[in-house]
Amino acid sequence: MPQSEDARLVDLRTRLERQDPRFARAMRTGRPAPPREYRRTGPRWGLAIGVVLLGVGIALAQGLLIAGGLVVLGMAAQLIDPDPPRTGHRCPGPR
Repeated sequence: MPQSEDARLVDLRTRLERQDPRFARAMRTGRPAPPREYRRTGPRWGLAIGVVLLGVGIALAQGLLIAGGLVVLGMAAQLIDPDPPRTGHRCPGPR
């Protein structure tokens, strides 16, 4: 027996509230927040930690801290933009 449109919408709403309550609450108020997949708070924390490590490493002249800060910065930068846009240029193959 097919469900009515209202029953499917209610089912969709309950699943959305269970999976991402912040997004569902924002939709109810009319000011939607980005879904959880698009929130990038982890990489921002990584950038902050990397900058702190790099700054402390430079201030203390510790090569290991400088290297660690650069590695963390590189990883966080990759996580912020994991798939940069393709330019459309292809490398020519060997002839």
